[in-house]
Amino acid sequence: MNASSPGERPPLIGITTYLEQAQTGVWDVRASFLPKVYMDAVTDVGGVAILLPPQPATPEIARHVLRALDGLIVSGGADVDPALYGQDPHPMTGAPREDRDAWETLLLEAAIDLEIPFLGICRGAQVLNVALGGDLIQHVPDLVGDTRYQPGAAIFGETEISVEPNTRIAELLGDDRSARAHLYHHQAIGAVAPRLEVTSRSKDGIIESVELPSVPFGVAVQWHPEEHAEDRRLFAGVVRAARDYRDARAGASIPRDTSSAAQITKEHA
Repeated sequence: MNASSPGERPPLIGITTYLEQAQTGVWDVRASFLPKVYMDAVTDVGGVAILLPPQPATPEIARHVLRALDGLIVSGGADVDPALYGQDPHPMTGAPREDRDAWETLLLEAAIDLEIPFLGICRGAQVLNVALGGDLIQHVPDLVGDTRYQPGAAIFGETEISVEPNTRIAELLGDDRSARAHLYHHQAIGAVAPRLEVTSRSKDGIIESVELPSVPFGVAVQWHPEEHAEDRRLFAGVVRAARDYRDARAGASIPRDTSSAAQITKEHA
């Protein structure tokens, strides 16, 4: 599906990862990991997945990382720290993951500045909204009265999302102005950041996607498209945009920032 042509370098798509306590074999350690469905969603449409674990960074480091890539996906995961949008934590809000919040905010800010195509997924949409000045609804069941958006541990809800016409996500979905969405979120976008445009909602009115019109490709969805293996339209869109970005950069003779990566490879060969 949308695979690269023979001899063509496939687009490199960075995906942010979790950093959690994890067990494997005899080991029980803090580890960076990412569900394989995210990587499959990228490789199925002709991209190469490059994992981006949380780590100490500066704006300059984030730009340095993204200059070596063609696109960015900010993955799902833990709740965003409510202190970042000026609220006290709700009783159901998870413990802050300051490492992820800081790292992913820097990457998104750099992606916007460099106009690198990006896709935010669930938490990724929330990080984007907060980074640009919006806030979050900390517990959706308080509004809708039940847990339909997160039915249970590792159980996805599913609903139809109404998509606004003449938007990037409508373009990605083609003639289908709705999407069957796999939902797993107890939080959602509240006050929308000034630069973002709401592009879809659930039947309850919960915002399910936004986009940033000021960049060539900046889309974020509250649902989990990686869980829908039969529908790769959103991933095909970001990989296609990444390919265009790569080709435009090559045409402008903008050098790829690979010196550090090459040195690391040499040192560990």
